[in-house]
Amino acid sequence: MLPPDFSKIPQKEGKSLGKLIINGGKPLYGKVPISGARNSALALIPAALLGETPSVIENVPQIKDVETYIDLLSHCGVNGSFSKNECRIDPSSLQSKPIKAPHFSKLRASMYLMGVMLSKFKEVQISPSLGALGWEPLDQHFKGFQSLGVTIDQQADSIHLYAKKLMGTRIYLDVVSVGATINLMLAAVHADGKTIIENAAKEPEVIDVATLLSSMGANIKGAGTDVIRIQGVRKLLGCRHSVIPDRIEAGTWMIAGAATRGTVTIEQIIPKHLEAVSAKLREMGAKVVETDETITVYGNDQYEAVDIKTYPYPGFPTDLQQSFTSLLTQADGTSLVTENVYSSRLTYVHELVKMGALIRAEGRTAIITGVTPLHGTNIQATEIRAGASLVIAGLVANHVTTISGIDFLCRGYENLEMKLSLLGAEIHREW
Repeated sequence: MLPPDFSKIPQKEGKSLGKLIINGGKPLYGKVPISGARNSALALIPAALLGETPSVIENVPQIKDVETYIDLLSHCGVNGSFSKNECRIDPSSLQSKPIKAPHFSKLRASMYLMGVMLSKFKEVQISPSLGALGWEPLDQHFKGFQSLGVTIDQQADSIHLYAKKLMGTRIYLDVVSVGATINLMLAAVHADGKTIIENAAKEPEVIDVATLLSSMGANIKGAGTDVIRIQGVRKLLGCRHSVIPDRIEAGTWMIAGAATRGTVTIEQIIPKHLEAVSAKLREMGAKVVETDETITVYGNDQYEAVDIKTYPYPGFPTDLQQSFTSLLTQADGTSLVTENVYSSRLTYVHELVKMGALIRAEGRTAIITGVTPLHGTNIQATEIRAGASLVIAGLVANHVTTISGIDFLCRGYENLEMKLSLLGAEIHREW
């Protein structure tokens, strides 16, 4: 099958949510509670559509992406509500409607509706935008759907996926993909017979989705390993489920504490999810102390350069390499950060260079020379995790840093300004 041509469907921009102003150069001290995991919530919400009765999802982060998903579900006829970190999803009125480019461009996680619609209606039509998805993240999804018996018909500006029935089968993912693993789980829960997903992603978010589906009545074994077995069932019912803590948010504040040479305690987390980050912080020279549900990072006056290579879980997370790069500007020597998961995640480097960082990007690798003082200036966030790296750089830098493009940060971090203010940061939003 040839890759779809999405080039004629532009990505749309949202309304600006202002700028962040940070007066840096001050260490962070204190405790910060961690919200529910964004990446889990954005998969759990569509997964709840597979039930025949309503589900309630607790500990959902109050972020823009969740609000956008609830709006998207209303387009599909779903009665959903989101208030006080709780989502209520009633799937009884779900309709099989085309998922069009504006929805994909606003929210990459809308791709999970492919698995849901195929599972419930055996059909879905999508029109993704090049800016939001592109071909690379979808090929494993399509391969798996085809193995389940789905026909994929590429049309002029959309893709039609349909099947008479979904049949359990054995699927081997050529690339470890969280999105493909979850999407195939969603499609397979109602398939006839047994589905085996090999080389599956092991991320905590995959386990979280499997836990929800199992509570609804699905028969899923092996989530969290590289082989997941799913025995199809006819009926799922709604349930109540709480989202796991956000390991990426937790890692961001851990790195921020070390970068500012402060002392930060991360609360309401699962320390095992952060083992790769804790190990690298210790290797640099920071002190990291864990309890059952907390991690405390004690900053140091001097850090040693280290090399980072991103890998699927339990390796170093791709969503934290940007923030760690900001920290590495304060380490003595030359550090290498190699991005092995996504091909275009070093676009933030030139913004750090504006602040005085000595960094150059070569292919998938950023080469950082430290220690370099950072200076406040005007910089631009281009995506969620890049925005987090710029916030950390602004906290480290002398004088005032102005970050535009914070729409991205609002998509991924709940109460960012409030949490940083509780830790002693001088930060506010300017409209």
